[in-house]
Amino acid sequence: MMGNGNNPWLKLKEALRARAYGLGFDTVGFAAPMPPPGSEHFRPWLDQGCHASMFWLEKNWERRLDPGQLLPGVGVVMTLGVNYRPPKNDEKERADLGQMQLSACFCIDDYHHVLKQRLKKLAQWLEGEMGQPLEGRLFVDTAPVLEKPLAVASGLGWQGKNTLLVSKKWGCWLFLGEYFLPLNLPPDAPSGHHCGTCQRCCDVCPTGALDGHGAMDARRCIAYLTIESKDPIPKKLRKSMGNRVVGCDACLNICPWNRFTPPTKEVNFFPRQSLVSRPLMDFVSLNEWAFRNLFRGTSIQRVGRTRFLRNLAVALGNWGEDAAIAGLLQLLGEPEALIRGAAVWSLRQIVHKQELRGTRAQAVLALEKTLIKEQDPIVLEEFWP
Repeated sequence: MMGNGNNPWLKLKEALRARAYGLGFDTVGFAAPMPPPGSEHFRPWLDQGCHASMFWLEKNWERRLDPGQLLPGVGVVMTLGVNYRPPKNDEKERADLGQMQLSACFCIDDYHHVLKQRLKKLAQWLEGEMGQPLEGRLFVDTAPVLEKPLAVASGLGWQGKNTLLVSKKWGCWLFLGEYFLPLNLPPDAPSGHHCGTCQRCCDVCPTGALDGHGAMDARRCIAYLTIESKDPIPKKLRKSMGNRVVGCDACLNICPWNRFTPPTKEVNFFPRQSLVSRPLMDFVSLNEWAFRNLFRGTSIQRVGRTRFLRNLAVALGNWGEDAAIAGLLQLLGEPEALIRGAAVWSLRQIVHKQELRGTRAQAVLALEKTLIKEQDPIVLEEFWP
């Protein structure tokens, strides 16, 4: 083999890496087109049902393990990350249960669009350099790709006990994208694992969804329950949600490696002030148009109004103040059973706390009327422990 200084593939690789940095990516690596480290745990994880209702993970599961099945003739997988740590160090859980808490990635522009546009520019540059079109493929969480294991294989970091990619420089604050290339570029060396004996993420998880060995049970994960699940949130886990309406950053925020992470410089990832430190009650009256308008361009649109208001109703119940009752009574009139059921549960939590008077008495009357006229089993189930 030629020395590195004369290796055209190595030169192209480093030019490609430099161009990616120039386009705003913060970290770039290259992985060999083979099953990445940790992929052997994927099928057993599915067999245990830990993916809950995310049945699409079962489809083409074998293709997820082998990059060559996604792009025949792939020579290397380029993995790229962008830091999205909030500019302000606002990582502590909000103590005021009356304020809505969103995961950091839902307070900003949808990263899928930001990264995909950047990857397209990178592909256009590379094809210009090669002087011909390439049969490469670009992915941002849109195909059967084990993106975190591939990032590990490319040297971007390691998969922590919180299941997230962890980087010495960027902590857990990386959005990932992939560029599958039909070019025989040399891969980078994988990174070592640096969690050691630390178990902070497992200890802080509100529902005990992390097993301490790098696996997560989605059936207990607040992020899954508030974002992906289309069913009523399990009763035994609702109080653990607190004021989390979409997502949960508990296992991300606690990671010690985050103390080294600089804030993002990407303006698209600056938190929208309209979504920061807002009272829960501000969102009760959102109709479909208002919901789309408020959350346009964010990933909350993928959650949808029904699940958002289901989560909001649970958060109002966890807040538990009399002031929440008016909002819950309004949600009790929603046409979607998923929302009405959550409102019933929350009202019952509040009225059982103290003596019945004032607004609590109104809530009891509303619950009695609902029980008489309600026919949907999802809602009726909420009247019983």
